Amino acid sequence: MAAALSAALGPKPLHLFLASSHLSHKPRTPFLFPPSVFRNSRIQRKMRRKTLFTVCVLVEDQNSSGEVENLSDEEPPIVVPQIPSPYVAQRLARKRSERFTYLVAAVMSSFGITSMAVMAVYYRFYWQMEGGEIPFSEMFGTFCLSVGAAVGMEFWARWAHRALWHSSMWHMHESHHKPREGPFELNDVFAIINAVPAIALLSYGFFHKGLVPGLCFGAGLGITVFGMAYMFVHDGLVHKRFPVGPIANVPYFRKVAAAHQLHHSDKFNGVPYGLFLGPKELEEVGGQEELEKEINRRIKLTTTKSINGS
Repeated sequence: MAAALSAALGPKPLHLFLASSHLSHKPRTPFLFPPSVFRNSRIQRKMRRKTLFTVCVLVEDQNSSGEVENLSDEEPPIVVPQIPSPYVAQRLARKRSERFTYLVAAVMSSFGITSMAVMAVYYRFYWQMEGGEIPFSEMFGTFCLSVGAAVGMEFWARWAHRALWHSSMWHMHESHHKPREGPFELNDVFAIINAVPAIALLSYGFFHKGLVPGLCFGAGLGITVFGMAYMFVHDGLVHKRFPVGPIANVPYFRKVAAAHQLHHSDKFNGVPYGLFLGPKELEEVGGQEELEKEINRRIKLTTTKSINGS
């Protein structure tokens, strides 16, 4: 097997050609030195040493270049997709089951409460107008108390959230600030507690006529409307206990959801404690910048999930 080796002797390289196992011809004496110089054994040893050293270096360079070429010809590594573990798959299935359970409960309660409220309003106004007389004062009072109670519930919920739920009733509300296990949590009891006065006011106003029963009926109706809105925005939009559809695309509701998410981060000592006026509370404590960051984070998260199809 032929091999080509080169050695530098002086200003110009000297090329030696080796064939198989023995030399075909004796290498010539370089023309830079006279023949008498090579009779000196010391110079011959130096030349031989230099030649051998240079030859070794060149052989190693050739091998290393071959190795680089071989590495460049290698195929890129194959990336094997990771398969979710059984624990992760089981956890996702349980999460979907919990969301479906709460969705059924939310739809049934919303449909039931809405239908009962609509029927109650219709029949009460129908009975009021029997005989041809229209009780304008009673109707106006019912309407005003409906709006007033719905708005007032926001301020009541803010005060109760700060003074009661994060204080003496923390042992119940704490379940809302921990990872939920199952479709329901102990904090859901507060929704039932708020429903008791609403049902009582609606019942009294429905079965009685007059201005006072009309005001009571309006107050119960306002509490009911606030409770339903709170469930869809707080439980559905903020904590994603069930899908809310186009509600998530409303800019102000998105702002409300981001503000309540900051409440769970404890960045501003629990502010905001309210829900629908939560962005206003954050502005009062200088949390506008953090609110914008949280809104952008939620938008990116929603976009990523929609792209991934989850």
